[in-house]
Amino acid sequence: MRRTQLIMNDWLFTDLAGNKQTLNLPHTWNALDGQDGGDDYKRGTCTYEKPFAAPEFDRESERVYLQFHGVNASAKVVLNGAEVITHDGGYSTFRADVTDLLAKENTLLVEVDNSKNTRVYPQMADFTFYGGIYRDVEFLIVPAEHFDLDYCGSKGLKITPKVKNPKQANAVATVRVETYIKAKENASVRVVLKDADGRPVAEGKGMDVTLTVEHPHLWDGLEDPYLYTVEATLERNGNILDAVSSTCGIRSISFDPKKGFFLNGRSYPLHGVSRHQDWKSIGNAIDRHNMDLDMALIKEIGANTIRLAHYQHDQYFYDLCDKEGMIVWAEIPYISHHMPQGNANTHTQMEELIAQNYNHPSIVTWGISNEITIKVTDKQDMLDNHKALQKFVHKMDPTRPTTMACYAMCGPFNRVTKITDIVAWNLYLGWYVPFLWLNDLWIGFYHLIYPNRCLGYSEYGAEGMPNLHSEKAKRGDNTEEYQNIYHEYMLECFRRHPYMWGTYIWNMFDFAADARNQGGEPGMNHKGMVTFDRKTKKDSFYLYKAYWNKNEPFVYIAGKRFVYRKKASQEITVYSNQTEVTLYHNGKLIETKKQTDKPVFKFKVTLVDGENRFEVKSGELTDSAVICRTNEPHPEYVVQKVDTKNWM
Repeated sequence: MRRTQLIMNDWLFTDLAGNKQTLNLPHTWNALDGQDGGDDYKRGTCTYEKPFAAPEFDRESERVYLQFHGVNASAKVVLNGAEVITHDGGYSTFRADVTDLLAKENTLLVEVDNSKNTRVYPQMADFTFYGGIYRDVEFLIVPAEHFDLDYCGSKGLKITPKVKNPKQANAVATVRVETYIKAKENASVRVVLKDADGRPVAEGKGMDVTLTVEHPHLWDGLEDPYLYTVEATLERNGNILDAVSSTCGIRSISFDPKKGFFLNGRSYPLHGVSRHQDWKSIGNAIDRHNMDLDMALIKEIGANTIRLAHYQHDQYFYDLCDKEGMIVWAEIPYISHHMPQGNANTHTQMEELIAQNYNHPSIVTWGISNEITIKVTDKQDMLDNHKALQKFVHKMDPTRPTTMACYAMCGPFNRVTKITDIVAWNLYLGWYVPFLWLNDLWIGFYHLIYPNRCLGYSEYGAEGMPNLHSEKAKRGDNTEEYQNIYHEYMLECFRRHPYMWGTYIWNMFDFAADARNQGGEPGMNHKGMVTFDRKTKKDSFYLYKAYWNKNEPFVYIAGKRFVYRKKASQEITVYSNQTEVTLYHNGKLIETKKQTDKPVFKFKVTLVDGENRFEVKSGELTDSAVICRTNEPHPEYVVQKVDTKNWM
């Protein structure tokens, strides 16, 4: 039956300068130079070469596929001197049948190209386009007659659950299972639906079969992410030729312009984060441990939805979203600059995204583009391509709506904003431009003129660095204090507009953007709630945790990294999901405050010269901070004046 064999070790890598080294995958050649600013990281064609002995297989009864899960951005694969496959798109799985090319001893050569061009997305964006073979490479050995593996990296199994009356006791679900095979005549397909304990629930025969499930156990987001499993077997005369399986979730989704998002017939407001996949000093060559930690931090903050920006993420992470109950916005890197020569590539990447991820219950919308109006040289062609993508997506998947993330300067009347089923904006009002109250004005205005259009915030945020602080925090200073001011406002802003279908912080984690050279740390975007190395949770992390995470009681004193201050009069802010907190200053009770309408507690205090010890308590929960009043300057707190006018 099916089996896999990883081929990750001992590759000979040749860089752009012709230097050679032996290394293991995953790998990117931009792990360091793509994170240091200057927009000068290495882009071009590098090669990976590996001699290997053929995997064990039966040439008469088995086929061998060579499978890549992520090569950025374009790849040409050559086996024993013969070109096997080329692939344009750095974030999706691709594979090829190499059975007939395999000898006893072999040489595999992969040319990887992340150079600038006008036909493969992305080419203009506020993140680093790391080059390399940065996800798993493996042989997939399957029976000669098997479920189709030749369509867009999919597994030949498409599952479409539907449920009627999800809130009622008489709920009934159907699970349509479509299979695609490469087999001779007289082969048949048998499908079995199993519950989470492996017990059969329903079964049928045929390549397109619809199963009925009485009283289905629903996939219900964070509260109950219940997964069934579909197992399909390819058979002839009672003998199993091949087998494939996939988890699935039975759930219903809907979007309402006046009430927001609904899951299984009930209101389910979406509040969450966006995620880039890269890590400090690793780039995009991350492993499952990195992804597990990312998910754990996203869960801790209390998010119930993730925008997986701006490209297809690792299948393992989509699986995590299914298992943990995260609602997902999935998208392709059709971003910033429309390139007429890249239209075909947008369709290819969208086709792969949907074909490879259709079965994930976590995914509720397909993102067509992001900030596509930043640079438009052929507006009509851009509009036509969006319309074509809209039709294409609905043909592939009529069960999920499309969306797009609009650039701040893309006005609500722009024609492109009317193409997708729902829409969202990347707005940084109060960060790149003055006045936080503009967010309320903008949201209210849009809802007034388009009351029947579902509106979301696809990005919002402010830079915040744990080593930058100010007693007079202001827009553009990159301090933790202003980041807190910004997000305290935005959380209440969204409360005032409950009809929004979803809101997504930009970003959960700091990430590399090598073109950035102004403010903060060159080559970095510091809008994350957590630092690039995932080691420091910023104050804003605990602010959101106080609003969103009701399952993990805590108290937290904000500003504890701002140790040295000059002013005697200070405000101490406490974030907590508890109803009452008490603050002590040098052992003396300051005040007990009860939560009224928001989980933010602010205390007026007067510092004494030298050390000031603060402790906050709520029942058995405690947190502490030390603040020193001094007139001596501390270089670690140099506040940077930031010019944001040229930032993307």
